[in-house]
Amino acid sequence: MNRETSHKSTILEKARDWRWLILLLVTVAVVVLYFAKVDSNPPGYYIDESSISYNAYTIAQTGRDEFGKAWPLYFRAFGDYKNPVYIYLLAGIYKLTGPSILAARFLSALCGVLAGLGLGLLATRITKRREVGILVALMALLTPWLFEISRVVLEVSLYPICIVLFLLCAHHVSTKIAWSWKDTFSLALTLALLTYTYSIGRMVGPLFALGLIFFASRERRGGVLKTWALYAVTLVPILQFQRHNSGALTGRFTLITFLKPPYAAAGNAWEFIKHYFGNMNPWRLFVTGDPNVEQIAHLYGAPLLLAATGLLAIGGLVLILRHHWTNPWWRLVVYCLAVSIVPASLTKEYVHILRLAPLPVLILVLTIPALEWLTVRTIRRQAVLALLLLLMFVQGATFFWRFETDSSAKRLRQFDHGYPEQILGPALSMNQRPVYITDALAIPGYIQAYWYATLRGIPVTTFVRLRPDEGAPDGGLVISTEENCPRCRIIATNEFYTLYVADGPELKHDPLPETAFRAQLKLISPVSSMPAGGSSDLIVLVKNESNVVWTARERSGGVFQVSAGNHWLDQQGNMVINDDGRAALLRDLGSGQETELKLTVNAPGKPGNYLLEIDMVQEGVSWFGLKGSRTLRLPIKVG
Repeated sequence: MNRETSHKSTILEKARDWRWLILLLVTVAVVVLYFAKVDSNPPGYYIDESSISYNAYTIAQTGRDEFGKAWPLYFRAFGDYKNPVYIYLLAGIYKLTGPSILAARFLSALCGVLAGLGLGLLATRITKRREVGILVALMALLTPWLFEISRVVLEVSLYPICIVLFLLCAHHVSTKIAWSWKDTFSLALTLALLTYTYSIGRMVGPLFALGLIFFASRERRGGVLKTWALYAVTLVPILQFQRHNSGALTGRFTLITFLKPPYAAAGNAWEFIKHYFGNMNPWRLFVTGDPNVEQIAHLYGAPLLLAATGLLAIGGLVLILRHHWTNPWWRLVVYCLAVSIVPASLTKEYVHILRLAPLPVLILVLTIPALEWLTVRTIRRQAVLALLLLLMFVQGATFFWRFETDSSAKRLRQFDHGYPEQILGPALSMNQRPVYITDALAIPGYIQAYWYATLRGIPVTTFVRLRPDEGAPDGGLVISTEENCPRCRIIATNEFYTLYVADGPELKHDPLPETAFRAQLKLISPVSSMPAGGSSDLIVLVKNESNVVWTARERSGGVFQVSAGNHWLDQQGNMVINDDGRAALLRDLGSGQETELKLTVNAPGKPGNYLLEIDMVQEGVSWFGLKGSRTLRLPIKVG
């Protein structure tokens, strides 16, 4: 009987070994998927990817960014500043390989794989069980959120592995009674990485550093203080940069936050609470995903996290609260998860996967106690674990299949698919130099010309960027992202880009005569209410009621451009916000002709009843309403 029992036990152990071997092989297969077609899926190359790659190349070649700045701490790009860690890391790779899309996206994929494997290592160290480590690593690698941000060349691709490195260091020191200088240095270094790698890190880093207070026992108090001191030293370059470049690191935040000076403190607090809990919306996280349609890193409509991950994370949190809450390590994990949502909750969007990049890592850490509990050898727990694994595989496989087969027009448009063949190729083949570049403010397409020319070994001196108020010379070859093109012979188009020859002499523009300031305005898309501080796109039908042609400028904006615009008035007609939105006239509009313009208006930050006044304007000359033209006034409830 004992011999028979021993034989059965041996068979069960072998079966378990085979099961973990199969899971390990599946993990390896998923790792391979991270690198499969990495240079062609997503198709094309997003404009920020080109910016990062081009600056990494110039740093590798000359030690200067695209503007000639030597070894910058932050990289100026598109009116904002990109973070340094990813660009310098990619520059090191380009020093060895030369510039390529493959090398850049391979780096992002490698960061994603290392984050998944790092979570597996962390789980193994916490539980001392390799099977738990394999399961956590596999679950992390199958997580859509982590996979998506590892397929694009953006600074955020490096962020999950930075979070994992911090957690590994924090767990290591949590097992020690006293901390050495090596321990404090490693913690401070990972906090610095969190701070300099991605923009949210300037808030996440200090918040995570504050969480070390959970370790501040009598023996560790000195180690915590030394870590804070070392971390504070690493912040000196940021403070110096901000002092010499006022607003450089906060300018972007002022555009995307709902925090505005007119807001009362109570209003700010309520908006924060709404966004904080909205960012934890389970339906968004586990079913529909990021609601921001133009999110570059997301397969729209796909879940961000696996359902199995959510169930295990809930179970893990319950186990932590019941059995591990006295452990400062687990209190730090729960704290970090709570504060990681704060930066994204100060912005207008909900469930923005880039600004919430730490969240999936910390949710995966919560699954560790539940997986440890389920891997205990009982039939009931094994059955539950098997069902969760099946759910994980099915949902993960479905997502990977969707990502592989998605070729939607939206995705192709986002990544400027076809630009090198349909725009740059024909421009270069015409052997006409220089090639002029004109850009709309929101679409700095010049960087695509610079990057793809670099890949072809063509000097960027081939291109000449025109100023916003500068027209192309007669017969000049132009690549433009602007919508208006009053004098052009179009050669090729591709979504945002137009290749054309400037046909005819540069147009001259003058102030309109007094008789030209006559317009009829009608709102095609009526609106009666708006959220405080929110924006709305209105379609305005504009009719030229004068006997003079309104000429559109060759370039967007600038003096003498004719546009639709708006003001905000109180109910008595007094000005509240002067000169809010703009919608430029893109084509000449003759006497009696009509056109539709899309005008984006931004509601006041203070709730109340307002009048939205829409009018036409010739920049640098006058509003039409001041010349006697009828404006359009609409009552709008804001709040």
